[in-house]
Amino acid sequence: MAPDRLEPMAGVDPLQTNPEELAESIRRGDRRALAKGITLVESTRADHREQAARLLELVMPHTGHSIRLGISGVPGVGKSTFIESFGNHVIGQGHRVAVLAVDPTSALSGGSILGDKTRMETLSRNPDAFIRPSPAGQTLGGVTRRTRETLLLCEAAGFDVIIVETVGVGQSETAVAQMTDMFLLLLLPGGGDELQGIKRGIMELADLILVNKADGDQRAAAERTVADYQMAVHFLHPRSRHWQVRVQPLSALQRQGVDDVWLTVEEYRRALTEAGEIESRRAAQARAWMWSETADTLLTELKESEAVQVLVASLEADVTSGRTPATVAAKKLIDAFRR
Repeated sequence: MAPDRLEPMAGVDPLQTNPEELAESIRRGDRRALAKGITLVESTRADHREQAARLLELVMPHTGHSIRLGISGVPGVGKSTFIESFGNHVIGQGHRVAVLAVDPTSALSGGSILGDKTRMETLSRNPDAFIRPSPAGQTLGGVTRRTRETLLLCEAAGFDVIIVETVGVGQSETAVAQMTDMFLLLLLPGGGDELQGIKRGIMELADLILVNKADGDQRAAAERTVADYQMAVHFLHPRSRHWQVRVQPLSALQRQGVDDVWLTVEEYRRALTEAGEIESRRAAQARAWMWSETADTLLTELKESEAVQVLVASLEADVTSGRTPATVAAKKLIDAFRR
């Protein structure tokens, strides 16, 4: 099977490419071309960014046909095990699955383990699956800055079920809900303490809550947790007036309840498609993405501005020592950038 990452050759830019040819190869389902395209959109080099922009323009007419699923959950809840069981089941139903797994980046070393493919051993060997682990970098929201672009490239390559796995769960892990159609939240048995620990914001974003590890000695606890959350969701505002949030038990390891999850996903998609909500939600997501990208690009250009760089050291020293408020320093940097 073709590799999902490119190995650079010494002295050669592996990303130097013709966007038209690369787009055509991606549309044919060439896995190596898809990997190259993703690496290209993740690059921060100016020349690569230009090529990536052109590539995205070319593939856009061939995107939008998939069901986009976001998955989050506390560490140890079994996200990777669930995705492997779920992905294999969905492929068995005649679909092609792409998994965009985001690994946390160390604040000290800047490195990431990127071990998701080793945790999804059977799925990673399936020719109808594509798994792409990427480092989160300094992007908040549980996803990388280029997850949206990667998602579009996978759709253009013919994958019709896209799974975005976040780095974990918490207040900032909600950005995945802003780029997917359906948001799945995985929880552990033992609802009381966890119900207190999960932020209300992410609970209100969930379209389907799954209580994993509902097997063996934990089965009874899982059933109690399901009942607790079924009561709790009635006090929350659902994202859609066309869908009542479901809470279901699951044993990803034993593959029990996985087929029910897919049936729920299909029911959800039918309900929101018929109501026109999938289309309107994606339109709103596209607008939000435009403004987010505008803000990120402006911040990058500001930091790279020579006029700003002249002031940075002195202003940072003034802010650090308490001589200048951060708001005043920020205004000086912006004024220098405008000039």
